[in-house]
Amino acid sequence: MANVQSHDDYSLSRVPMSDRRPMWQVLVIRLGSLACVSQLMLGATLGYSMTLGRALLATFLGSVLLQIVSFALGAAAVKEGLSTSLLSRWAGFGKIGSSIIGGVIAIALMGWFGVQNAVFAEGLYKATKIFNLQIWAIVTGLAVTVIVVFGFKLLSWTANISLPLFLLAIAVAVVKMLAGHDVGALVTAAPTGPVLSLAVATTMVAGGFMVGAVITPDISRFMKGPKDVFWMTLIGTFVGELGINLLAVLMAHAVKSSDIVTIMLSLTGWIGAAIVIFSTIKLNDLNLYSSSLGITNMLNALFNVKIGRVQATLGIGIIGTLLSMLGILNYFINFLVLLGIAVPPVAGIMLVDYYVLKRDRKTLEESKVSGRLPEQCESWNPITIASWIIAFLVGYFVKDFGIPAINSLVSAGLVYFLGMKAYALVTKQASVEFPKTNQVL
Repeated sequence: MANVQSHDDYSLSRVPMSDRRPMWQVLVIRLGSLACVSQLMLGATLGYSMTLGRALLATFLGSVLLQIVSFALGAAAVKEGLSTSLLSRWAGFGKIGSSIIGGVIAIALMGWFGVQNAVFAEGLYKATKIFNLQIWAIVTGLAVTVIVVFGFKLLSWTANISLPLFLLAIAVAVVKMLAGHDVGALVTAAPTGPVLSLAVATTMVAGGFMVGAVITPDISRFMKGPKDVFWMTLIGTFVGELGINLLAVLMAHAVKSSDIVTIMLSLTGWIGAAIVIFSTIKLNDLNLYSSSLGITNMLNALFNVKIGRVQATLGIGIIGTLLSMLGILNYFINFLVLLGIAVPPVAGIMLVDYYVLKRDRKTLEESKVSGRLPEQCESWNPITIASWIIAFLVGYFVKDFGIPAINSLVSAGLVYFLGMKAYALVTKQASVEFPKTNQVL
């Protein structure tokens, strides 16, 4: 049974301490998900439409939000040994609610998989001039799917290879950029593309990795303690988020383009561009991995179907490949903005329930002694669903005040907290409990 669970990467169980990994090993995967093509695409988009100062401000505001969310959720996961969608069953969402999270995460990451795969396929098509974009999308999508079938260990292996190559290519691009352009002119350059507002740009930054922040438990559950999670999120955010965005903004100013393939071709030629394009693998395998965990949880919660992570990976990989063939890359900015509004409420609700209300902390603590899941969980929590919907509407419609991603995150936590307290007063409960089910899995 242990071998089966290990092969399935504990998708529906706790990760035992015997299978926890060194901090650096998980950090490399985290850096691989930040120091990547999508981060360059985001930075180039900001640089094409903003000054350096405003682009960095948007990046900083979005990154601070991600740091807080990532660490808080990651610390909870390392303590419990649970993935995001599984932890959410005892952090406000219940069994049915956790299935919705699993579905949302899976859909969001399928979208990211399609975006990344489209970049990979487009790069190979431009390089070879053979076949067409659709055929390359099939080849690259299925190749990444096969990698993810083998689980966490192969994720670490691909990150160990592609991350150093990616950073080397960026270093070469920076050297070429500095040699051919005046740094002062790049820093003060006006944007050459359509202007982005600070609110929209910050939401793009937060949305670009907000899903990554929410799924931090999927990899942090393999770490040994909260201190490891802290350093992973801190180093990952400042090196991957702030560092890569800064360089991408300057590159966009230098080349006067938001297309990352064009930028890398201009600065490094085909070798550097090929390395950057190839590096999509290290992020896309993580997208597919977490998406498979979300789908596994959703099918288990809604239909009591215990589908394996391998089967889920194959299905999602095929769907994500189809999305890239249909041109999801064309909707990249809108996709980021929508994610930046829809996903943060999940984190807001989970953090309030786990750290403030602490409704199921004792239950989790008692079951952890035996390395098992609690014997019961709530079927669903109507206040959670209502809070999520309200928070999404706040983020979507309130555009003249604050930053949509932060608005939706804060409003979710606040509405959930007040709703639970009000319900407790009305029903005269010390701690709110909704009907529970013994069918945890």
